[in-house]
Amino acid sequence: MKFGFFTLTDNPIEYGAERKDPNQLIKDVVEQGVYAEELGFNSVWLPEHHFSVFGVLPSPSMALTYIAAKTKKVKLAPATVLLPASHPIRMAEEYALLDLLSDGRAIFSAGRGYDKREYDVFQVDFNRSRDIFFEQLDIIKKAWTEKSFSYNGEFYQFPEVELTPRPIQDPHPPIYVAAFSRPSIEKAAEMGENVIFAPFAATMVFGSVQNAVNEFKKLSESKGFKGKQARCSYFLNVVESEKEVEETKQRMLKYFNGLVPAFPSDPSTAPPHIRYFVDIVYKLKNMKTSDLSEQSIIVGDAEYCVEVLKKVEAAGIEEVIIYFDFGGLSHKETLKSMERFSKYVMPHFQDSNISISAR
Repeated sequence: MKFGFFTLTDNPIEYGAERKDPNQLIKDVVEQGVYAEELGFNSVWLPEHHFSVFGVLPSPSMALTYIAAKTKKVKLAPATVLLPASHPIRMAEEYALLDLLSDGRAIFSAGRGYDKREYDVFQVDFNRSRDIFFEQLDIIKKAWTEKSFSYNGEFYQFPEVELTPRPIQDPHPPIYVAAFSRPSIEKAAEMGENVIFAPFAATMVFGSVQNAVNEFKKLSESKGFKGKQARCSYFLNVVESEKEVEETKQRMLKYFNGLVPAFPSDPSTAPPHIRYFVDIVYKLKNMKTSDLSEQSIIVGDAEYCVEVLKKVEAAGIEEVIIYFDFGGLSHKETLKSMERFSKYVMPHFQDSNISISAR
């Protein structure tokens, strides 16, 4: 199993006086992304969030291109593109350009998001987000695989266009759909895409990460697509004491407190295709540190972290992307957390490309 560096740049208004300066936070994040290659991470995943209501990085493609110029090997991925907020041709162009400038290191991960506050500003119909998203994804694939094409869909109609530049990877960068629900996983499988899970959501919907992976791969194969991959994200901290465990879990609850306002919480107004978020909000609002399990966060000594991640590997996950700086962790402490993970956990996984003897 491989490992990636991941952040959502969480800095919501709920953090109050503890909010970071957003400009400095973005600079810190790209420094962490560059350092991730030195530590042996396989990939760097940066978010798209707008207006500082939750995160602070509006354009992952620009930040990833900066990281590409300062690295040589690490894969470069958004986590994830809020696709309905942009024109699909524009996104096809930007990530083809990233693929070109990084010599074929781009990954394309997209989702429809969950924060109506972003939709309202961009004047996109939140209630139609699922249909808009999958039409956009269809357009992007056509733009990357056909020399020229026109489109006459429900949401997009345009005359014949030819994409430049073309992606370096053949036929295009790997595509991942950020999936919280069964319908999204089913549609991703039908389209022949890969998926990326949030473990707590996968557990709520499917009972476990392993069940979610098995269901996705079974659906993919039933549609004629073999070898499709599943990745997931985890909040993680390698620590040495119970005090540090509790402090990390408190950071997790702080993160949840900032996240809840982004989710639909009223069952009378939540669109049917994301009504499951109402249940997630209820659980998050009532969460205590004692409720936090390895389905949400991996925190403990190195031996414990390896043990939990071995279970994730056995579930069929090809790569885990690790979220270190959630809940306002400082830049300095984030770098230390990344270092501990690289030194004490990654060498126990063959595909991480770090050997124990080398440390």
